[in-house]
Amino acid sequence: MKKLLTALFVAVLLPITSAWAQDYSDGNGYTTIKNPVRTADPNKIEVVEIFWYGCPHCYALEPLTQAWKKNLPDDVDFKYMPAVFGRGWLAHAKAFHVADILGVEDKLHADMFNAIHQEHKRMTSEEELAEFFTHYGVSEDEFTKQYNSFAVNSRLSQADAKIRAYGARGVPGLIVNGKYLVTAATAGSNNNIYSVVDYLIEQERQASK
Repeated sequence: MKKLLTALFVAVLLPITSAWAQDYSDGNGYTTIKNPVRTADPNKIEVVEIFWYGCPHCYALEPLTQAWKKNLPDDVDFKYMPAVFGRGWLAHAKAFHVADILGVEDKLHADMFNAIHQEHKRMTSEEELAEFFTHYGVSEDEFTKQYNSFAVNSRLSQADAKIRAYGARGVPGLIVNGKYLVTAATAGSNNNIYSVVDYLIEQERQASK
């Protein structure tokens, strides 16, 4: 009897959950940002992923992000934005900006996640990060120079200001065109995040016509 009731409960719940996941009108699946944040290029629809290398949820989302990026339309501009919500997050954020400035972010991004979540490395000391970067053609001196540079500190400040303006309080979070925040909680799961993002992209695309 207990198994039968459980089966009936699941059978009733699944259609409701599925229907909710596909119905993104009226704010379902996302949060509207009260004061829209200016995007880098007004001619494109901007999608920003707020993340932290040490976050297991960001690590789990990364394969979905990579798959989604493969079919990115020409009118969509995607970028990563590392957050600093804790003391241990700073080194990872700085490492991302160094990699971006030096043009090796695409090469080491996935490896950075793997080093932390598969190899269980902390990757929080400047020395450890400098050695890691040498595997991508960056000398330890060049890494140290950029790691402590004005350019990196400026990017950290800019990202912090934007994340505050987005109203994001955790990771991962996807910001669509500076107007909408999508998380696993609002979308229902990591698997639904990019369905909601695609819906919002199309809404923005139609609104610009």
